[in-house]
Amino acid sequence: MKIFALETYIKYSYIVALAAIVISILAWVSELSGMVYVCPYCRVQRTVIGILGIILISPFSYHWIARFMSMVIGTFGVVVAANQHFMGWKKISAGTFQFNDNIVIDPFLLSGLALAGIIGLIYLILFSDKRQELD
Repeated sequence: MKIFALETYIKYSYIVALAAIVISILAWVSELSGMVYVCPYCRVQRTVIGILGIILISPFSYHWIARFMSMVIGTFGVVVAANQHFMGWKKISAGTFQFNDNIVIDPFLLSGLALAGIIGLIYLILFSDKRQELD
């Protein structure tokens, strides 16, 4: 398995989708249990990641409606993640940036990961019809 080959992620997109769904569920559980603070940006990002995971794992992910919906929902998530991430860069420019005491829940790092993850999920959904060719 070539970890840096796009074909690997397309071929194993079901595993990627399951990982996205699990990440979304764990993030929601961490907020609902009070382990992390309530953040509207984070809520949108974790929800979008979960929805895109569900679309990717579904048998109709290759349909144009599913692709269109994933682009609409995903674009919303990307905009929210980019806005949150940019607020961190704004603080860096102002000289007031500081990582969260618990680096695992740092919003700057998590929004950057969410941004990359959402774009990756959208990409895999757009190329989900290639999955059958690689099996």
